[in-house]
Amino acid sequence: MQRRKDPGPCEEGAAPRLGRKGEAAAARYLEKNGYEIVEYNYSIFGSEVDLIARKDETLCFVEVKTRGTDNFGLPEEFVDERKRRKIIRAAKVFTGQKEYEDFYVRFDIISVLHKIDDIEINHIMHAFQEE
Repeated sequence: MQRRKDPGPCEEGAAPRLGRKGEAAAARYLEKNGYEIVEYNYSIFGSEVDLIARKDETLCFVEVKTRGTDNFGLPEEFVDERKRRKIIRAAKVFTGQKEYEDFYVRFDIISVLHKIDDIEINHIMHAFQEE
């Protein structure tokens, strides 16, 4: 299976740059835990999934939320119902491709707290599901 290249650094403001760092940290975390990154920033019909990862016969659609502080809440608390619906819609299109039609689908959130000297990663498996 061909792996999509990491989009790498780009010129942007502080918040998007922090988000990209969080996505890169989440991808490294997944790879260290036996996942293969299939897609970065998969986008279709106005929906985007930060990471699509595969482990065995499971395809994980991962929303990465990164914050520099938890003063206003934990990063995962910012994944609202509207965002979840968009991820599910994108997953349906992606899994409609023949090579993935028999995979088990899971929706995860990876919360990244990117503090000055530390990165905290919380992987929430089965964070939500299709109603």
